[in-house]
Amino acid sequence: MLQSSPAPFHSILVIQTKFIGDLVLASALAQNLRLEFPGARLVFLCEAGFESFVIAHGIASEVVTFRRARMRGTPLERGKELYAMVRALRRFRFDLTIDLTDSKTSRIVSGLVNAKTRVGYNPSERPLRMLERQPANVFARPYGFDGQHFLYRYLSPLEALGIDLRTVIPSLQPLPLETAKALALLGKHHLRPNAFIAVHAGASFEGRRWQPERFAAAIVEITGETGLDVVLVGGPDEREIAERIVARTAPSVVNLVGALSLESLLAVLKQARLFLGNESGPMHMAAATGTPVVGLFGLTHPSRWGPVGVPSISLQPPLPCICVAKDLCRAPDPSKACCVWGLEVKPVVDAVREVLSRTEMKLERAI
Repeated sequence: MLQSSPAPFHSILVIQTKFIGDLVLASALAQNLRLEFPGARLVFLCEAGFESFVIAHGIASEVVTFRRARMRGTPLERGKELYAMVRALRRFRFDLTIDLTDSKTSRIVSGLVNAKTRVGYNPSERPLRMLERQPANVFARPYGFDGQHFLYRYLSPLEALGIDLRTVIPSLQPLPLETAKALALLGKHHLRPNAFIAVHAGASFEGRRWQPERFAAAIVEITGETGLDVVLVGGPDEREIAERIVARTAPSVVNLVGALSLESLLAVLKQARLFLGNESGPMHMAAATGTPVVGLFGLTHPSRWGPVGVPSISLQPPLPCICVAKDLCRAPDPSKACCVWGLEVKPVVDAVREVLSRTEMKLERAI
């Protein structure tokens, strides 16, 4: 159902219960909503731990959080978490909800919040099960504005509401205080802005992580050829991966894995000459700051999930691949497939060379 002109919404809920990369892409939707309804109250529902990032960078004016671990717990834990979440949301008296998550739980939340206008997808990525109700009364196409990238799935509700698309590319800039902290941290490690490569070797599933040994081999070759330093970034649960890389590389590799908040990470990524890493949230964060990207992909196609808005190369091994991790791989689910392990070191190094060259960085030893 397509509305001919947008209603004057005053209180808007965006249900985005996924990961940081999804929040970065959804920030483009938020920016368009702010431009269309400058006085509206814009609230995001997201995972606990993301609230300060979402508010600090203007993605939403307010946030309601939930705890994913509780939603995957016992029926009692799930019930308590859902009750607390919906109770907090109903206080806002929303007149518009946009369900980007498109799951059974998000549909329950949308129905219980019961805004006058409720946007969902038709068809849904997760079809309704028996006795499940679809609360949406405005339906967005799976990919709006004839876009191919998943970004356009998050922009599609605008089309369904009759709102013109004014901005497409997510753009997030670090706070001045975080920039100052990042520059001080880089200085402490004798690193100069725009003279290092940020490397993220982690991902949510082991099969989506290019082998640490291959990251190390690529780093040795790139640093030896360009003179650029390398900063390893990632979350606390990725420290072991970083240590395996550090053990195989030169002292010019600085390990900041587990040492940065999301706000600080954004500031460090902004200062990087280039980002090299797996398909992940930090990849989308780097692109949103304007930093060039070399992204490593497995079964997930880069045309759907690749970096947007910056000079970039997305690498994917020849497919279908000969499976090297049959006990771990859960293909055809792209989020649990190990195809990225098929990438060799040489094409990754070549891609870094190409992006550096394309962005006017001469491949010669930095002074």
